This record gives sequence, structure tokens and C-alpha cells, in this order.
Amino acid sequence: MSLRVPIQVLPHAASLPLPAYATEGSAGLDLRAAISEARVLKPLERALIPTGLKIAVPAGYEAQVRPRSGLALKHGITMLNSPGTIDSDYRGEVGVIAVNLSAEPFTIQPGERIAQLVFASVARAEWVPADDLEATSRSEGGFGSSGRH
Repeated sequence: MSLRVPIQVLPHAASLPLPAYATEGSAGLDLRAAISEARVLKPLERALIPTGLKIAVPAGYEAQVRPRSGLALKHGITMLNSPGTIDSDYRGEVGVIAVNLSAEPFTIQPGERIAQLVFASVARAEWVPADDLEATSRSEGGFGSSGRH
């Protein structure tokens, strides 16, 4: 299935390739850092990294900005508010809120693949007031109530 998504490339990303799937089976398109010079993220520092892209997510969908597993495992680079949701009515630049959770500085290079973008369909909820909810085997058991094994 293919989803047609309008995309606008901003001047600071004009030299970068459009987001693309790395392999045939990839779920996410790679997003690149649209920065003019290298940006060092110190340990525990966070920064908004621009992608130089604006997109028009179709109604009934969201775009999820997610971390790249290789950056997370090898360098401790991940994203705050992960996954970040791009709503269908947002038209601003897509940004990546990167954070360095390692003990070492990490340098983000211009054009580096820093995150991935996954499209997902969404359902709109309609609240149905109820005096009681259907009982389950878990019921009100909260965090950790289902055990570890």
C-alpha cells in the first residue's frame, strides 16, 4: 500500500535527498539533519535538529518521528517525546528533539540520518459515558501487576 504525502523542501535542506526507506522491508523513512555545520551534543544535552521538511500528512493518519536504533545502541542518541507525533493539520517544519544519554559528546554531521518517520493510521475516539466498566482478569491492577515472566 502506498500513501501519497505532499512534501515541501526548505532551502536549508535543498542539497539533501528526500527521506527514503533504507531497505525493501523498512517501516520508517530516514530523516536527515538539515544543519549547515556539525552540532555537538554534550552528555545529557538535548537539541531540536531541523530536517528542512514540511509535510501534509493525510487526514486519518499521523507521522511518527522515531529514534534510529543504531544511534541509540552505539552512541546513546535517542529522542525525547518518542515517538513524536506529526498531526494531519500541522504544516510546520519537522524537527527531531535529540538527546545524548551517553557519557561522551556526540557530533551530528550535516545530512546525517538522525531519525525515522513512520506513517500510521489513527482512529478518532468517541466517549461513551458508563457507570461501570466490564471486568477483566487484570481489572485495576496497575504498573507491574502482570508480573515479569
